[in-house]
Amino acid sequence: MNLLLDTHVLLWWLNGDRALRTEARNAIADPKNTVFLSAIVVWEIRIKEALGKLSIPGDFREALAAESFSPLAVRLDHAHAVGDLPAIHRDPFDRLLVAQAMIEKMTIVTADSTISRYAVKTL
Repeated sequence: MNLLLDTHVLLWWLNGDRALRTEARNAIADPKNTVFLSAIVVWEIRIKEALGKLSIPGDFREALAAESFSPLAVRLDHAHAVGDLPAIHRDPFDRLLVAQAMIEKMTIVTADSTISRYAVKTL
């Protein structure tokens, strides 16, 4: 299965937070699955950090590099697909993740119930 991590899921994973459900944790850890990390997630984290809304450790870049996540760049077709989405979610980062998951046929690992209202697989 191809998994795409939502921002909060990435942070929970890195922190070992119990908010990440066992099913999701097991799926991320399963070597049979490919776990993708979108550039949009890192962008969102860095923006929130710069605005003082989020504190991340100084070794954040190294912590990400230590994981076996596959990078997912934001492409033009992803950006265009956002315009085709119904106005269900107002968060531009989440809308782009949904577009990426749809185009790349991935399952989004998220606790955001609004995302599941799109025609995209969620875990």
